Amino acid sequence: MQISVTFRNMKPSDALRNYAEDKIECLRKYVSPPTDVHVVLAKHKYLNEADIKVMYRGIVMRGEENTEDMYTSIDSAVDKIERQARKYKEKIRKYQPISLGEDLMVRHEVIAQESMDEEELRVIKSEELNAKPMSIDEAVMQMDLMNNDFLVFRNASSKEVNVVYRRADGNVGLIEASSPGTDQ
Repeated sequence: MQISVTFRNMKPSDALRNYAEDKIECLRKYVSPPTDVHVVLAKHKYLNEADIKVMYRGIVMRGEENTEDMYTSIDSAVDKIERQARKYKEKIRKYQPISLGEDLMVRHEVIAQESMDEEELRVIKSEELNAKPMSIDEAVMQMDLMNNDFLVFRNASSKEVNVVYRRADGNVGLIEASSPGTDQ
């Protein structure tokens, strides 16, 4: 496992780094190399935040926790990822991968308007996502594993770009795009 630990608003500590790495090692029973793990440990006033992102075979699992104790935050974040990995491992047994050729890259940007009076928009976060081919059920599972409100993916049956999203009422919505000239 490739584990990187970043400290924000706090002094780097070997004890915290080693503790986080040791806790993440328990995930080996669910994920095998090559796996990239990014750990961000941050201090915000009275809260300690542990944000852990695990990338394994195109699947992203994320755990984030804010508590008064950094060790507790790390434990809780790793527990969240462990639950996601267990759920993924159980569901993946049913999944047979389908290859549709090259994956599609999609850019996701978060844009903020400085004030209501100004028309100027500013990009505050930009992320490039890999729209992998998968079924709708797998896309919903991936969205849940990532703790996101939406997921862009290539539909394995139609080969078109689709979006699943979490609705305000708790249900899941699906947006299906089609190329011009295709009948659906």
